Amino acid sequence: MAKYLLLKHYRGAPEAVNDVPMDRWTPEEVSAHIQYMNDFAARLEKSGEFVDGQALAPEGAWVRYDGEGRPPVTDGPFAETKDLIAGWMIIDVDSYERAVELAGELSAAPGAGGRPIHEWLELRPFLTAPPTIAE
Repeated sequence: MAKYLLLKHYRGAPEAVNDVPMDRWTPEEVSAHIQYMNDFAARLEKSGEFVDGQALAPEGAWVRYDGEGRPPVTDGPFAETKDLIAGWMIIDVDSYERAVELAGELSAAPGAGGRPIHEWLELRPFLTAPPTIAE
């Protein structure tokens, strides 16, 4: 099994087919989208492929270390940036091909008008230990 991170972007990804921003959806369209996401996660829980997932608020800040005895430096909120992560899901699957299949299915979540968004999702494998080199 290999773990993958599926990242949903509000902005920064290539344009979706049904590219209507969520803040212009009706409450019913938002509810249908969330229900699709919950149903998808529940199905993956049953198959043992779901690890975790969470929607994220648009607020946030960049934080970095600023030296010994100094408080961390922040820069934010960053909602004006071109890239804004909407949420994430971690899956644990048998192959890269299965991860691509699931990411494609998640991309079909409904949006405006109840039509699939066909949004781009970022698929990232978890970093694993490097192979042992024997001489």
